[in-house]
Amino acid sequence: MGRFDGKAAIVTGAGRGIGRAIVERLTADGAKVAALDMNIDEAKASGAALAVQCNVADSASVIAAVRQARAEFGRLDFAVNNAGIGQAAKDGSEQFYGAMAQRNAELAEKGSSDIIVDQLIHMEDEGWAGVMAVNVNGAFYVCREFARVLAEDGNPGAIINISSTSAQSGEGSPHYVTSKAAIIGLTRQLARELAPRKIRVNAVAPGPTNTPVMAGIPDEWIKSMEASVPLGRMADPSEIAAAVAYLASDDASFVNGSVLVANGASYYF
Repeated sequence: MGRFDGKAAIVTGAGRGIGRAIVERLTADGAKVAALDMNIDEAKASGAALAVQCNVADSASVIAAVRQARAEFGRLDFAVNNAGIGQAAKDGSEQFYGAMAQRNAELAEKGSSDIIVDQLIHMEDEGWAGVMAVNVNGAFYVCREFARVLAEDGNPGAIINISSTSAQSGEGSPHYVTSKAAIIGLTRQLARELAPRKIRVNAVAPGPTNTPVMAGIPDEWIKSMEASVPLGRMADPSEIAAAVAYLASDDASFVNGSVLVANGASYYF
């Protein structure tokens, strides 16, 4: 018997990394899971009971995906907003990483450098909007449609939003850090608003986690992140999935509006 037997969940960004680990954990605990992802092949490979191609930045796509999951399972109990991106076209990332590489090279050669590593001045509107559309708008669209379904069915439930330690530390790019801070605000507001409907809303704030996204980050930055964690390593996606499973479970029945920090003590909320 699994603790989520008879329960149904939707997980966004479910095709790989933390999202796939969440699908695997909830499934192992007995839940029927709908894996929502832009890449349908990766969603199918997650092992979820249902794979749905979904662009969370498009509200119509979210509505269709949530309704499909509800129709397939006959109910919904959990929603996990994991979909997120750290970069977008024309967001200044190229200039940022280029300047970082030059600065590190000068430091290695001369022991000093006058190069300023920044991103804001290179970021265009399109780059800012691209990350916010997925990370913030996408979470909002899923929360809204999930709450509508539960309200129609008269069922309680739980929403778990994936934030980041960067929301507190400020480390990262302007759009990413802002989007993850916004997730915490959304979590706290919805926890109050949806409480009368018996829908709990919480967040998990992971620290550096060993996911495919890390492949696009320079080795120097990876080593720096690992060194900043007192435990001396990045998290495994399964460790973040365990935090999500706890917040979805009855063990967290009186936990609402909270941020569960899983960052190896690298930063305190």
